[in-house]
Amino acid sequence: MRQPLESGHVVVARSAGVMRLPARFLLVLAANPCPCGRHSLLGLGCDCSPASVRRYQGRLSGPLLDRVDLRVQVEAVTRSELIEGASGAEPTARVADRVRQARERAAVRYEGTPWRTNSEVPGHELRTRWQVGPAGLREAERDMERGLLTARGLDRVLRVAWTIADLAGSERPGPPEMAEALQLRTGIARGVPAVMGGG
Repeated sequence: MRQPLESGHVVVARSAGVMRLPARFLLVLAANPCPCGRHSLLGLGCDCSPASVRRYQGRLSGPLLDRVDLRVQVEAVTRSELIEGASGAEPTARVADRVRQARERAAVRYEGTPWRTNSEVPGHELRTRWQVGPAGLREAERDMERGLLTARGLDRVLRVAWTIADLAGSERPGPPEMAEALQLRTGIARGVPAVMGGG
């Protein structure tokens, strides 16, 4: 699965020849945080030992997780949230319109290239041709030094930062967009206001 996630195609080699098949897909993974399912920041009565939590979370391989762009921890829904529903949620039509505009911005940026979306652009191109300013990369560099981010992970953070910038109508990612992309990657809050919900 790692190779199709990276390249967008599958290569099948047999004695009669080699066949290359397209395999672009969206992979969504979901997992409990621990064997009992109650380990969380809210302290909902998990009785698993720290070792069993680490062992359970270690069942997903590092190389596979390194190819996952967004990692979001979801807390349990409270009783009041369940009863009241999503009263403050943004209407679907407004979100769809913002996504359409973001895709149009990316298409204009990549005109004349083989790519149309941020997810298709190779990391080398993002680091050289469509650079984020040095201020935007400082946190990412610190995360790489601390072992929280790999080179492949940096490429994925850059793609997400460009998407966040496109959704917000920004010309290019700056520190706020990079901070949000890093938080979506590592789960560590950066203290920079979120920009993805902008109009």
